[in-house]
Amino acid sequence: MNRVTLALLLAGSLVLPSTSASAAEFIYSGILTGDQEVPVVLSPGIGSATVTYDDLLHTMRVQVSFSGLLGTTTASHIHVRVGDPPAVSGGVATQTPTFGGFPLGVQSGTYDHLFDLTQAASWNAAFIASNGGTAAGAESAFALALQQGRAYLNVHTNLYGGGEIRANLAAVPEPAAWAMMLVGFLGLGAAMRRAHARPQAVVSYT
Repeated sequence: MNRVTLALLLAGSLVLPSTSASAAEFIYSGILTGDQEVPVVLSPGIGSATVTYDDLLHTMRVQVSFSGLLGTTTASHIHVRVGDPPAVSGGVATQTPTFGGFPLGVQSGTYDHLFDLTQAASWNAAFIASNGGTAAGAESAFALALQQGRAYLNVHTNLYGGGEIRANLAAVPEPAAWAMMLVGFLGLGAAMRRAHARPQAVVSYT
């Protein structure tokens, strides 16, 4: 096996996600826009959403920033789709009628709140009922939906009751995974440079 092939295999192995048992936090994020709503909303509104789920502490931190809405805010939740594709709607999984403390009656704002997922108040009662009747069952179903890319966060307004802007939540790679990926690519580049620098055999056909 030559060095370039070995470096390629090494780089490929380094981008695999970490499976350390100590990893408790899982981060999901997305950009809030109107064109992700179903049906599409032609809104200049934009924002960002980050959800940090801790499966050891059973907490969820929700961070949202938004601006430029056409309407004024009436609610915000995380919904869970039953299946694919992303361009479908799903039922509300989290606290109703809206996240506690979410800024209402505004066209721009920020939000940062930590939820205790062991508490029934953190969930939509209907979501609990459809997942075993307990907060633990709701958390398990929600964690799976996040992992499978079936969760989205949206912001509802008085002009768009079904939601003006929406973000389909996707997993964010761990910083350690990015660092390992960089090391792998650096190693690959160095190996390729060495390979090109070696004298090449000359074959003469006479």
